[in-house]
Formats: sequence, structure tokens, C-alpha cells
Amino acid sequence: MISELAQAAGVSPTTVSHVFNKPERVAAATRERVLKAAAELGYTGPDPTARHLRRGRADAIGVVYTDELGFAFEDPATASILGGLSRVCGARDLNLLLVPLGLSASGVRSAALASAAVDGFVVYSVPQGAPGLDLVLNRALPTVIIDSPQNVPTAAFVGLDDRGTTRSLAEHLLRLGHRRIGIIASRLGTTPYNGPAGTDRWADAPYVIIANRIRGIHDALSAAPGDVPIEERFDNTIESGTQALHDLLDRHPDLTAVCCLTDVLALGALTAAAQRRLHVPDDLTITGWDDLPEARRVGLTTISQPLAGKGQAAGELLLGAGADEPRRVILPTSVEIRRTSGPPAPTRR
Repeated sequence: MISELAQAAGVSPTTVSHVFNKPERVAAATRERVLKAAAELGYTGPDPTARHLRRGRADAIGVVYTDELGFAFEDPATASILGGLSRVCGARDLNLLLVPLGLSASGVRSAALASAAVDGFVVYSVPQGAPGLDLVLNRALPTVIIDSPQNVPTAAFVGLDDRGTTRSLAEHLLRLGHRRIGIIASRLGTTPYNGPAGTDRWADAPYVIIANRIRGIHDALSAAPGDVPIEERFDNTIESGTQALHDLLDRHPDLTAVCCLTDVLALGALTAAAQRRLHVPDDLTITGWDDLPEARRVGLTTISQPLAGKGQAAGELLLGAGADEPRRVILPTSVEIRRTSGPPAPTRR
């Protein structure tokens, strides 16, 4: 096409290349003649991806996550993490390419993973054994994993002590006097499921961070695996949290505290408590996990994690990858005690 365009414009192929890549080297009249001929031939210029690859870099970082594309914008924790990552990348004039895996294996998305023009990958909270992860790792590009999967030897890692921090929260509830504690968990498996979650659901769950939070509560309570009722929801939404609390209390009306493993589910649980005319925390203590702005606004007792800090740490590790062996960063967390937790009513102890 370049030779055909050069002939049509009456210039050399080198001049055509300069018009599209180094226009300052070409006289204005010549540029206009070449661009007019290009428009008549339907030529829009060289492929930008190929141009980047010829330079040896794509100036983009791929972000791989489970779920659909909109999840990155709709889930507040994910949006905060991407915000932290984008600030690091933006300071280096790098772009982000979102590569959602979807909720099931997809040949189209596998092709995207295999051919995406990126300089490295950030893998965010992908379940253990997820289809597509091997395609990322086989690219042999710098890769950082946030949260999960864990213990991938060829990738750097950014995460939290989910188990230990959740144990600290449960110990706070024990000090308040709670002994009948339930859990509302976000998805543990890769196929949609809403309902009670026994040990078979979380002992070897692909979503390991949620399983570790459940283990932390069991550690504090010294409870047998089946003694703490769990209600699982596949979608992390307020509506899911609302229905989950109704279902949990219908099955276990004697509970005095409910630990929700995300703030979004906890906000839904607060809605359900109000619908049942339960006073929080007098009738029921409700806690969360994340410390979102809305959680702070309503006074939710929760675990605070540095969401934007996760993205920032992942970006810094990624852009420094290659200098050292893969590294592992565990970020700090804290239990934030607010108005939604208190001692159980004397009649319910």
C-alpha cells in the first residue's frame, strides 16, 4: 500500500513513511498531497500496534481479572485498585489494557491473552487454576499477581494477611461477648451458587482469599468446621447482601453477629436488618471487609485494606521487574471499630 500511495502522490515511499511517522520532516504542501492521495485510496496509516512492537515495547500493561468488562468499573474495590495502578502507569506514560476472563472459558478471550500487545501483566484476584492463567505466564512477560492465585513462582505478588486480619476481627467480637456468629461470604467457586456454604464449599475453594477469611474466623472461635453458618453469594452486590442476611437469619435466628467478607455485602446486610426491624448493633452486630468510603460514612465496623495501595504496589513491582527475583509484598491492614458492632443484648447472650 505504501508503494501504491507513493506512486499516486508522486513521491518516494520514504516520504510517505515520514508523513505518517515524522511529519515535521515533510513540507506542508507535500504532506497535504500525500494525505489527499491516502484518503482517496482508503489508507489510514501504518498499524500503531505494529509500530510499537517494532520499537520493542507496546507502552501498555494488561490487567487480567475474572468476570465481565463492567466489573472493573462497577465493583468499588476493584475500581480503587485500578486507580492506584493507573496512577503509577500514568506517571510513566503507560496505558492499561483491560482483559476480562469472563465467567467461563472463552476462546476469544484466550486469543486476547495470547496476542495482547502489552509489556507486562497485572493479574487481579483470579481463582486458583483459572483457564487463561497459563497463557499469561507462558508469555514470559513481567507479571504481578494481586491477591490470587498465590504461590506462583514466576510472578511477583501483592496481597494481605487475610486470615490473620479476619481472626483479629473475630477476636474483637469474642471480647464483646458474641458466641453465635455467622458469615456472609462472596463467591467461593467459579460457577454461580447462592446458598448455605459447608466445609465442602470453602476448604479447597478456588477463591482462596475468601476461604482464608473464613479460616480466620474459625481460628478465633476455635470452632469445628460446620459450627459457623455461612451464606454464600456469587455476586458482590448490595442486593446479594440483603437477601443473604434474610436467608441466614431465617435459618439461624439466634445469631448475634454476622461477619460479611466484603463491605458491599455488609451494606446490603444493614438494609436487611432495617427491613427486619433489628437495631444495629443492639439486636445484631454486622461487620465488613474493605473499608470503602460508604462503609466509613455509615459507621461500619470493618477491616481496612489499602485498596489503591495494592494497585500502586503492583505497578511499582511490575515496572521494576527483571532487576531481582520475583518479590512478595504483604500490605498492612487494620480493624476499624465503629458503630455497627457492640455487645449482644443480655437476653441473647
